[in-house]
Amino acid sequence: ASARQVRVSILREAATLTAAGLGVGLVLSVGAAMLASGLLFGVTPTDPRTYLAVFTLLGLVSLAASYIPAWRASRIDPVLALRQE
Repeated sequence: ASARQVRVSILREAATLTAAGLGVGLVLSVGAAMLASGLLFGVTPTDPRTYLAVFTLLGLVSLAASYIPAWRASRIDPVLALRQE
């Protein structure tokens, strides 16, 4: 595999895990917000701007956290990696 293919593979896997986590997190956070709606001041329990901001921030953090290992993995020679295993 080329270096680009390695990076894309790792980033695709990270994006899949991020999407799954954001989906589960959305369901749980809406439920928790409904339970705690009496404690929220200035926002509704399902404020779309808040959810969009949080999803964007978490997505960018996930991308940054997975890009660095993907970049490092793409610089390693596969033959040397297999030989050390």
